[in-house]
Amino acid sequence: NVYAIATGISDGLGLGDNARAALLTRSMNEMISLGKVLGASSDTFFGLSGFGDLVGTCMGQWSRNRNFGLALTKENQPEKILTSQKTVVEGYLATECFYNKCKDLKLEMPILKQVHAILYSGKNPSTALKDLMTRDLKAEVNQE
Repeated sequence: NVYAIATGISDGLGLGDNARAALLTRSMNEMISLGKVLGASSDTFFGLSGFGDLVGTCMGQWSRNRNFGLALTKENQPEKILTSQKTVVEGYLATECFYNKCKDLKLEMPILKQVHAILYSGKNPSTALKDLMTRDLKAEVNQE
């Protein structure tokens, strides 16, 4: 749900299919990193409940979290958007929860960090995505 918000922001900014593909790939890597630290097998994330759910929530036109991300690009006032919606946006509170957990675990989660900054610190979505795209290059996959 956190990553669906990020995808909605990317889509709302008109960054295109390649940016969405990169975001999904790196989102999957962040999910696996946290899961492994918490004792999950990375294989768990490649089934319907992992990758399938990620694709569905990030790309579905009816995804509440993706649509919330889209709305953030028009009006960066998360609380106002939330009160105007009639459905629950799970990713809003999940972002805070996962951000704090990853901070405690000292995990680097750049997408999660930027979504958190947008939702809870008022960071401009365009600036947040630019910061993601201009990070230092690192290995795409942990080879452990």
